Amino acid sequence: MKKILIFGNSGSGKTTLARQLAERHKAVHFDLDSIAWQASTPPQRAPVSESLALIDSFFAANDSWVIEGCYTDLIELVSDQANEMIFMNLPIAQCVRNAKQRPWEPHKYSSKQTQDDNLAMLIDWIRDYETREDGFSKGAHLSLFEQFDGLKSMRTSND
Repeated sequence: MKKILIFGNSGSGKTTLARQLAERHKAVHFDLDSIAWQASTPPQRAPVSESLALIDSFFAANDSWVIEGCYTDLIELVSDQANEMIFMNLPIAQCVRNAKQRPWEPHKYSSKQTQDDNLAMLIDWIRDYETREDGFSKGAHLSLFEQFDGLKSMRTSND
């Protein structure tokens, strides 16, 4: 059974890699974006306890999985369930290029136009990755990666 956690900056290729690995290992792909946010305007994070309850339900229904996201707080809570961790540590410029080429994500946005309207904010977010000091930062991700005792790898390109 594969139980893989993938994390990194926005635009780093987490979703693409997760889909590939899920298909290869006949595992279920789970995007933490789908449970980390409340359906509100402006968007607000869901309480961690609510997200964790949904993750626990996911675990109960799936033996083999690939979970991906940028949420250090959620990944820390489930890292003891994983047998592999992948840190997508790509250069900022590559993450920005990936974000600009991102296809429409209907599970996140009501239209391609709505997604594109959010692109400037997303690019600013990506560019702040190395200087932020929150749970979405490079520092938080690196610390998470260093603390994991299982099989782990760091990817610095999408190749």
